[in-house]
Amino acid sequence: MSTIAPPRRSSDSNGRALRPAVTSAALGTYTDGSGHVREIVCLSGAGGTRLLVDRVPASLRDARLLAHLAADEPAENARAVCAMYLAGAHRRPCRPLTAEDFLAPSGEGASIPATAATGAREANSDTAPDAELVDRRGSSYRLEASVDSGSIAQLRWRRYAPARHRERPHVVSLREVIGALESYEPALTLTLSAIAHHQHDRDVSVALLRAEHERATASPIVLNRGLREAVQQLLARGEVSVSEIAIRCGRVKRGPRGSVSGETSWLARRIGQLPEAGHTEPTPWVHTDVLALIARALGVSPREVEL
Repeated sequence: MSTIAPPRRSSDSNGRALRPAVTSAALGTYTDGSGHVREIVCLSGAGGTRLLVDRVPASLRDARLLAHLAADEPAENARAVCAMYLAGAHRRPCRPLTAEDFLAPSGEGASIPATAATGAREANSDTAPDAELVDRRGSSYRLEASVDSGSIAQLRWRRYAPARHRERPHVVSLREVIGALESYEPALTLTLSAIAHHQHDRDVSVALLRAEHERATASPIVLNRGLREAVQQLLARGEVSVSEIAIRCGRVKRGPRGSVSGETSWLARRIGQLPEAGHTEPTPWVHTDVLALIARALGVSPREVEL
């Protein structure tokens, strides 16, 4: 079989050059339906973000974007998404990698294609349900069967503290996992995959996990990371002040001499920079109504900042 040397630069579907990028070792490889070998790698993006890409080995030919990981996401999340993808890679269409992907300053989280859950259900593998996620503090999260008071085992998320701590692992909700990671994926897809994997298992119940998934996807309380990043980008460009944003939201305070300023602490709490009263850590959550209010104050669509 002949081998064709890959070009030094490739182009996206619109003919724009895709820049060379620092590449990690391949996270995995597979053979597609045409018998061609492909690999999954992490490429460096803007602001320390990473692009998880399915491509022809050692080139950017026919490159497809699996996920755009935020700069602070642990490397373990990339491996988890890769494992999910490889469980049914040839069934999952991904959009082409574009030049703009390398310029985007913030990642979208470890998102995977909408068809990932279907692929995981069809795959004869336990890789997806057994995947482990790690938050920025080093705590890890796994889906495991949990037995309570001698009843049937329930499939639940369990948190493991970093190795330096001697805390016992304990059961947490899907919402807690999402909040700790500040990203919906791959936690939602891993959960959906595990539910499908065990739905006919007589020894393990997925009822609670299914209810948690439904609540997480239907709740009006959403992650505020995208909103916080939008505020930070505007502040970095000097286009607006924190006080002005708060005033636009109707959060105004008046000084003893009639001076007017924005309630900056209110905004900082809503976007997860300051903790709420009585709490020690900022919340990763915001109500969609408040998100929409702040987004309009920033001059952007709420859809642009809702993860």
